[in-house]
Amino acid sequence: MSRVPRHLPRRIRPALVVNAALATALLAAATAGDSPFGSEETVADAVSAPPSGAVPGDGGPAAPQAGLTSAANARLAEGIGALLDELSAGSGATGPGSGAGSAPGDGPDSGSGSEAGGNAGSEGDGGAAGDGGSAGDAGDSDASVRREVRLSVSVLALGSGLSATYGSQSFDTASIVKVDILAALLLQAQDEERALTAEERDLAAVMIRESDNDAADALWDSIGRAEGLDAANERLGLGHTSGGPEGHWGLTQTTSADQISLLQAVFSARSPLDADSRRYVQELMGTVVDDQQWGISAAADGEFELKNGWLPRSQTDLWDVNSIGRITWGGQRFLIAVVSDGHPTEADGIAAVEAAAEAAVAAVTTPQGTAGRGV
Repeated sequence: MSRVPRHLPRRIRPALVVNAALATALLAAATAGDSPFGSEETVADAVSAPPSGAVPGDGGPAAPQAGLTSAANARLAEGIGALLDELSAGSGATGPGSGAGSAPGDGPDSGSGSEAGGNAGSEGDGGAAGDGGSAGDAGDSDASVRREVRLSVSVLALGSGLSATYGSQSFDTASIVKVDILAALLLQAQDEERALTAEERDLAAVMIRESDNDAADALWDSIGRAEGLDAANERLGLGHTSGGPEGHWGLTQTTSADQISLLQAVFSARSPLDADSRRYVQELMGTVVDDQQWGISAAADGEFELKNGWLPRSQTDLWDVNSIGRITWGGQRFLIAVVSDGHPTEADGIAAVEAAAEAAVAAVTTPQGTAGRGV
């Protein structure tokens, strides 16, 4: 069952500026009857339709009309640009996820599977001494080397098929890879013509709902680690995602556009995952524990399904913060993926990700209503 957003604590977040001229242009272009699609499922299927000769699920988000996509991308770029300007100017943020509010399973004291970079040698996050497994951190021994926040976001409106993306860089997945791990496990079970075992279901449930790292360690080994993940991603249409080294699933590298492809595999009928597998992943993402319901849910005024990831890097003392999933706003559904790094605190990262999610929905909706709260 999907969760309806609770009243989250008010957070200080950068203001988002949306260009009125672009919004007006988008509204004018999006005249009645422009969309060739009749339903959300048709949109999701058509957007994920592979090119000739490609495997099902290939390809990232693609809007049905290039002009609308250009306008949406411009709006998103302006919104995220304003957000990054505020962050670079030193705008602070407060929110849950640090100190006593840390979510179970991902914090520095969560045990051998911790995502914490400071837990040197911990399995499951690439947290070997120095975090050398991360593509973005190699050689950065001075925390001052990486002070600039990086952020990428992709969004797909399931009602209209309109999409937008800001940024194509690769980022550490942290715990959002747990959705990918589960998808790989389900594909392997389908190939073997079997259901998940009781143990696999127990591990999957706590891995997604509670972000339990020990469960992720076990299932990462079960799917064949990076090799198994990469094989599954070829079928799921993730062309720019590579599994983390050895036991370090949290250092899997991905893009926001690839995460939309993963979400399409979870929420679209055109998917190598069968209907039962898709429903199972959706159910788990819709029942995440309360203190992990931040992130893309900030852009929702209705139900949502999500998975978040957060990872402190030991060489820089900066945070990776990510959020992926599906939300409902204004009676419409959207797939959203936000990936980011370089945040001074976890709370700063959460606030930035939430602001980015709101900007993403605003970019693909008409100016008759602005997405999200607190913008």
